[in-house]
Amino acid sequence: MAQHRSAEKRARQALKRRDRNRAVRSHVRGSTRAVRAALESGDVAGATSQLREAERVIRKAASKGIVKKSTASRTVARLARAVHKAKTQA
Repeated sequence: MAQHRSAEKRARQALKRRDRNRAVRSHVRGSTRAVRAALESGDVAGATSQLREAERVIRKAASKGIVKKSTASRTVARLARAVHKAKTQA
C-alpha cells in the first residue's frame, strides 16, 4: 500500500476513476446490446432510436478517453451499417 500522502491520494483517485470508467464502459456495452436486440427482434424503428442513444454514449466515452476513438468509431459504424441494412431489407 502507499506510504506517502501523495501516493495515498493517487490511490484514492485511481479507485474513483476505475469505478467511473467501469460504469461508463458498462453503459456503452448495454447500449450496444440494446441496438442489437432491437435488430434481432425486427424492430427497425426501435433500433434506429437506440442507435442514436448508443452513438451518443459511445462518442462521449471516447471523448473522455474511456474507449479509444478508433474503437468508438468502428463500433458506431458497425451498428449504423447493421441498422441501415435492416432498414433496406424491411
